[in-house]
Amino acid sequence: MTDHLLQTRWLGRVNYAEALALQEEIVIQKRRDSTIADTILFLEHDAVYTIGRTPDQASLRGASHLPHPLFQTNRGGQATYHGPGQLMGYPIIDLSRCGQDLHKYLRWIEDLLIGFLAKFELSATRRTGLTGVWIDDRKIASIGVGVRHWITMHGFALNICGDLAPFAQITPCGLANVTMTSVERETDRKVTLAEAANIMQQLAQRRINRLRIEAGLQTISI
Repeated sequence: MTDHLLQTRWLGRVNYAEALALQEEIVIQKRRDSTIADTILFLEHDAVYTIGRTPDQASLRGASHLPHPLFQTNRGGQATYHGPGQLMGYPIIDLSRCGQDLHKYLRWIEDLLIGFLAKFELSATRRTGLTGVWIDDRKIASIGVGVRHWITMHGFALNICGDLAPFAQITPCGLANVTMTSVERETDRKVTLAEAANIMQQLAQRRINRLRIEAGLQTISI
């Protein structure tokens, strides 16, 4: 059996449009050549608001007041904020190797985030009927994915540190009165994005086989 590699990449600060273009390029490459490695891009964005493919724009609260640029993008879900101090994870994974099970994939992402937070002695959970990860009643990570021909793009946003105030300008993920939190706020510990990305890279490499239905897989890190 041909081994399929999981490649993880830490890109540092990348603006939203460039990151989206990179994801789309990799998706196209994987559609043309199924032997190309699955990839998870880890990065952070300049401050930006995004909203998914939905006719309901109420979570933007109008949008004209927003202090940062707004992108309407090809993921699912309502409005959210991305910015410095937030670890973005964009898995570009061929789900045809994973049983073509989108729900399993979403739970895998949540488990990855919960496992990451456990390393900081934070007890995080999922909530029935919602995607994302929570600490008590505070949301620390959001998930919004897109799938083309069973190849994933977009992914998760995990609040590590930085300013959470921009979330107050929207209704995050369409959830009224939700409180957003971060690793720094919950632990009173300084954590860099590079440190967080390194931990998440290692965790994803160890846990990819929980998602896949194939055996004998290898992983590499860049």
